[in-house]
Amino acid sequence: MTARDARPPTTTATSTPPPTPASGRAQLIADAAIRLLAERGMRGLTHRAVDEAAGLPLGSTSNLARTREALLEAAVRRLAEREAAVLTPAETPAVPAHTTGDAAAAAVSGPPPVDTGPAGETGPAGEIGPETDTGPEAETSPEAVAGPEAVAGPEAVAGPEAVANALALALHRYLSRHRQLLLARYELALEATRRPALREIYDRAGRAFREPMVAMLAAAGSAAPERHALTMVAWCDGVLFSCTAGQFHTTTPTRAELRTSCAELLTGMLRGQDAGR
Repeated sequence: MTARDARPPTTTATSTPPPTPASGRAQLIADAAIRLLAERGMRGLTHRAVDEAAGLPLGSTSNLARTREALLEAAVRRLAEREAAVLTPAETPAVPAHTTGDAAAAAVSGPPPVDTGPAGETGPAGEIGPETDTGPEAETSPEAVAGPEAVAGPEAVAGPEAVANALALALHRYLSRHRQLLLARYELALEATRRPALREIYDRAGRAFREPMVAMLAAAGSAAPERHALTMVAWCDGVLFSCTAGQFHTTTPTRAELRTSCAELLTGMLRGQDAGR
């Protein structure tokens, strides 16, 4: 045998992609499901369509989520992770330590971890930050880049102005950069009204946003933070829906406009409670 004969055989390069880790594949599938929901609606979400959108071999989605319900649940969990990252903890107004209750604790420590099902099915929420998105809407615009005047920062106590700044920043990021998440959320919200198991997961994810709102409003001086939180969440949802799928779908308010409207609502609620005493 010659030295040349002793060499290992040369391998031929192929176009076969390297295997995707289980957790990475689960996240890829969930993100593809969210994109399909936004682009095609609930009818366009099939296991085969997710395989194609994710660029995975046929059957990959079925191996991870065998039923349609399991696929929808994976999409809800992943959506909650990505929405939780729209604002970083540093951009959320701080709640003073003397504020009591479970909601206050949630606001101080940030949203509670989202139930992601079996271990390894989804990646950490921090993998997609507030300035990142996986869809075509990841392009930046001058209004989408956070300015220091709009960021509450950890040193900003949750007064009306700090709360208005943070909410305006979040709303503008949704409308200018994350419409895909909003459209997917609307599809899933309607489907959850017909699927009790999905409704439970959807509501659990929603508490991660509602409870910090209650704590921030309490710190801002609200004497009825639960009631005021309902008003604020309904207003935010109304703005997002109107500017995404409603009468103002061609309009994207500026951060300054959103901040002014939010401050007006907050000021009116807080002054109204003082006048009623």
